Amino acid sequence: MSDENLAWLLLRHGPLGRAQVIRWAGVTSYAVAQTNLGQVTRTLFPTTDVTFAYVLLFGAYTGIVPDGIADLGVPDIDWAGEATILLDYVKGRSGPQSLTLPRQAVRLLEQWLEHSAPLRRVVGEELRSRLWIRLNQGLGHNPASEAGSPASGLVFRNGLSRRWAATHDLTVDGVPTSLHRSRIRTTYQNLLSRRGWTGRTTIDPNHSAAVEGDHYLSVTTPAQQDAIEAIIEDGQADLLRKAKPPRVLTDEQAVDAASGLPQLAAEHGLDDAAITELLGGQRDVFVAACANQLASPFGPAGKPCPARPWVCLLCPLAVFLPRHLPNLLRLKGFFSRQFRQQPTTASLAVFGPYAHRLETEILPRFDQQAITDAAHALDTEADTTAGSEIGGSVGELLPLRPEELA
Repeated sequence: MSDENLAWLLLRHGPLGRAQVIRWAGVTSYAVAQTNLGQVTRTLFPTTDVTFAYVLLFGAYTGIVPDGIADLGVPDIDWAGEATILLDYVKGRSGPQSLTLPRQAVRLLEQWLEHSAPLRRVVGEELRSRLWIRLNQGLGHNPASEAGSPASGLVFRNGLSRRWAATHDLTVDGVPTSLHRSRIRTTYQNLLSRRGWTGRTTIDPNHSAAVEGDHYLSVTTPAQQDAIEAIIEDGQADLLRKAKPPRVLTDEQAVDAASGLPQLAAEHGLDDAAITELLGGQRDVFVAACANQLASPFGPAGKPCPARPWVCLLCPLAVFLPRHLPNLLRLKGFFSRQFRQQPTTASLAVFGPYAHRLETEILPRFDQQAITDAAHALDTEADTTAGSEIGGSVGELLPLRPEELA
């Protein structure tokens, strides 16, 4: 009996002991002894060590607390498309939570579901609904019901963590590495912080801003004092910039450029030619006209602005004119779709300030008839392109980054 034949048998009947293989295959005990039954079984079905590795990676990829990961079930996975998962879990101190998984975690979860599928098919109904299951080391007389067991109670045991680290020779300078369950989420936050600004104001997610201020903002040298003061000044300037009202001009105001843009012209040294370009459309971006794309507050001076299209809604360089209404309405539809597809907290963190500025400070300053005409034009365009929602394919034109999905 070959290992290939043995693997075929185990995939259809689940993990089997030697006696069950003899009975199912109708071969002698000597033929079974010549196969690698244990190795084939461990290759086809997830063992405790393999399940632990999946859980450890999943925690580092998602930032979900250990108790939330341990109690996950298959029904908690909600597919919102081919590559997007909304995951419901329970955090011990905060109650039910939900999260849009980053792409890396989605791929890992897909791989785990495929890896555990052969074992999941043969276990009991209650165990089948658990997300994390493992192969039992010893099989009794009824392998179909005893082949697997829940892994939620095992994957974060300290003894298992030490044994797993020792088995895989995880060391730092020759010293065995200790895996702390409380640091899994912090590892995720550290990885996320290296991709750019995420909106978090603390280094450790378990600290408040006040605690971290006391620990990390203590001044010891004049250079550090200067650096901290520069950070505070930048933060205050950012708050003042966001507090400025948007520049929205009607057709009548756009005709009189001198009265419509005095402050903008003074701040950025715009001459009559530059103002003419600004009002004439030569300096248009997606949702506004930009006074100077090389002086963006969101990137280095002298370089083109790297900001996302919706960031223009809070930019002091942006000027909104009636010709921008169609794209402003497209952006409004884009925000609506993101709020439906993502958890509320995640959507508000990424899009909330921009959606609020658009709906409360920009659109209301346009003439209602102009807004109606722009919406009608979009409806006509949607009909010709077989679309049914304002925005058309703007979601494809504005793909989200991983930190915006999470």
